[in-house]
Amino acid sequence: MATLPNPLPSLATSGLDLPPGSLVDATLDGPWHEPLLWYADGPADLRDWSRLRAAGRPLGLLPVLVTGGRRDQWPEEWDLCPDDTSYPGDHNADEVLAGYWTDYAADEVAPEDAGSDTDGTGSDTDGPAGPGSWPGLAPVPAREAAEDADVAAAGLAGVIAADADAWLGGARMALVPARRSADIPAAIGWSGPMNHENDVARLCAVLRSWEDRYDARVVVLGFDTMIVSVGRPPATAEEARALAAEHYAFCPDNIDQSPPYDLDVYAEKAVLNQEAWSFWWD
Repeated sequence: MATLPNPLPSLATSGLDLPPGSLVDATLDGPWHEPLLWYADGPADLRDWSRLRAAGRPLGLLPVLVTGGRRDQWPEEWDLCPDDTSYPGDHNADEVLAGYWTDYAADEVAPEDAGSDTDGTGSDTDGPAGPGSWPGLAPVPAREAAEDADVAAAGLAGVIAADADAWLGGARMALVPARRSADIPAAIGWSGPMNHENDVARLCAVLRSWEDRYDARVVVLGFDTMIVSVGRPPATAEEARALAAEHYAFCPDNIDQSPPYDLDVYAEKAVLNQEAWSFWWD
């Protein structure tokens, strides 16, 4: 992946005021040639996000909360795969999602009566079976953002850090060499969605598009989980339903393996006016 020079090797002399922590170079194929991220040894404080973002960004470092989850798996055990990760800018979000939609949506979101012979003539009066063609990217919400996207991200990070055990089973601050929040998973070669996509940069192309349309920021990463802050969420049922199709293509397990197992209900409960989106890949 094409990146700016990695400041992590000189972190000790960078002037950053950091708590005790560790540099991570462990990957699925052995040690990487340079550190992929730094993360703290202890739990995050609700003020850490804003402080480290302000101090780290001029150096090319962005904050993210990392969690060990229920299995206590911290970044050294994440099976990171930077060697298999391309550059997010080389992918088109619409094309990426359209491919996922074709591969995964056929059974789960098809109308129950699609393709049925309701007039006794043998014709498919309700159209072909399946969910139909990819509907395309959802439009930018009509609403204006209530606050700056990075302020919204800091607010969510603070809420999570204040009660991280309840949210995640614990969370710690991390710094990642990345140009923009959407690129954080690719910058470390994150393999959380491996059973869905082996090159996480393709998903990062979608995250870039969500940054642009919804003021989204990557706030939390776990072994196979992600939480995104949303500065400008959909405000109407139509906007939410359009975006829910993108969520389904991005992370089918959110609907296929999680209640209510229904895309329309998911749009209403997990997308409409929601300032945080959570994703989990089996």
